[in-house]
Amino acid sequence: MGQRLRVIDPEGQQVSDMVLFNAEDMREKLSSGKTLDFEESILISKGNYLWSNRGNKLAKIVEDTNGRNDFLLAPCCSQTFKIMYKNDEYHPSCKENLVRKVACYGISPDEVPTAFNIFMNVQFDENGKLSVETPTSKPGDYVEFEPTMDLIVGLTACSAEDSNGGSFKPIQFEIIDMPE
Repeated sequence: MGQRLRVIDPEGQQVSDMVLFNAEDMREKLSSGKTLDFEESILISKGNYLWSNRGNKLAKIVEDTNGRNDFLLAPCCSQTFKIMYKNDEYHPSCKENLVRKVACYGISPDEVPTAFNIFMNVQFDENGKLSVETPTSKPGDYVEFEPTMDLIVGLTACSAEDSNGGSFKPIQFEIIDMPE
């Protein structure tokens, strides 16, 4: 600990999927359900915590220059493109990227939780039907996280067309050392 993670959208309108694991016990991981329950909101932003499947705080959002993130939708995967996009051809996915990046820690694909979708603009109508709109993030927008324990972080730029307004751009991150 003693560090913060800043996730940056350098060009604007790009989503980043993030998963968190307790570095001491990787069975403890990010939980969308616990976060939405304990924060009593579906709009998770500055001042909110990201919670684990065990009901522990993993990280606090200490800054969010865009203010729009999502915790309702799972990381895109091969089934996402087959079912939602009607595309049977191979397409890179957030789930695939996250699985590949955390595998070196012995984390299996089934252990990768629903990601916190940074900058993702999910809306819903009066009947609860979800729609994914173009992100509202502008170049240089960022979300900064302060961990409450040592974490393993998986981070990817989203590769689903609807999530990014039809374009694909990079995501950057910084590890910020905090003064003791």
